[in-house]
Amino acid sequence: MSEIKKPDIYKMNLPADLKKLSTAQCEELCGDIRKILIDTVSKNGGHLASNLGTVELTMAIHRVFESPKDKIVWDVGHQAYTHKILTGRLKEFKTLRQENGISGFCRPDESVHDAFISGHSSTSVSAALGIATAMKLSGDKTHHAIAVVGDGASTGGELYEGLNNAGKSDTNIIVILNYNEMSISKNVGGMAKYLSSMRTKESYQRTKGRVERMLDKTPIIGKPVKNAVRNSKNAVKNMILHSTMFEDLGFHYIGPIDGHNLEELEQGLMAAKAVNKPVFVHVNTIKGKGYAPAEANPGEFHGVGSFEIKTGNPDVVLSDSFSSIMGKELCEMGEKNKRLCAVTAAMKYGTGLQYFAKRFPER
Repeated sequence: MSEIKKPDIYKMNLPADLKKLSTAQCEELCGDIRKILIDTVSKNGGHLASNLGTVELTMAIHRVFESPKDKIVWDVGHQAYTHKILTGRLKEFKTLRQENGISGFCRPDESVHDAFISGHSSTSVSAALGIATAMKLSGDKTHHAIAVVGDGASTGGELYEGLNNAGKSDTNIIVILNYNEMSISKNVGGMAKYLSSMRTKESYQRTKGRVERMLDKTPIIGKPVKNAVRNSKNAVKNMILHSTMFEDLGFHYIGPIDGHNLEELEQGLMAAKAVNKPVFVHVNTIKGKGYAPAEANPGEFHGVGSFEIKTGNPDVVLSDSFSSIMGKELCEMGEKNKRLCAVTAAMKYGTGLQYFAKRFPER
């Protein structure tokens, strides 16, 4: 057997050439993309951990769908670096967040592949629903609007307004929840607990897949048994797992899927593409995937300045930033006033409140 030739990402016609590659070749490309992300962000700063976590997911989206005919809306937008690399901006990627360079968020004036200007959390589903409705009104019944819901958006109220409207719509909208148990800091609250509990259901999906593959190989009785299993799967699934809130809202639910397994991702997205009704795809990822310092401290590597790749140490220590000085002073005030409490913007490091959180966790 001849050795599979490793693709050269710099010589490819992206994203069209992705569909010509094998899964193994795409996995190699994912490794190359992570190196590009780490190298670029280490020099320019930017959002690192969230983008390292969405490499395989982005690859799978572009292999299954056809951008820009299929519209991809990234929420919050800072997780779209791989999307930029795969949509003709690889050579310019070194200018990320530089003057006259490419943006750290999605911008329709930068590329036809950026369907919606983004930079605020929880707006993607409403935006994608609007796009899907416009596509339907214009007679396009083939393509989809895809909302990729990322860090922090799963706990924002606007998301549920969008889900409430989209679930009952007659449109080709697909909502992909990229769940990594993190926003900028670690997620808290009832929704985070609910989504975390659903991670355990990955075993159900894997078992179902193994059973169906085994029945495909079983002569004579395999196909009838498989059809019987499929006809009863909703009753069985609800008995084992109960219904998800997303199904109750009107979505066809797929998942949870391992967000770093390309084959599983593509199978799930192909299934979502075939449904032709609102679909919710639940994907579990690891924030900071592939870079040890970011995996160990995903909150600290969410948004970074320049740093040394080998150690992960920042080039400039931010202990004397305005946020840090404010946070330390607040601790001094908190010692004197026991009624003083602090509220974060879901990002204790970015707001300098890590000191207060450590010293006064109950406040």
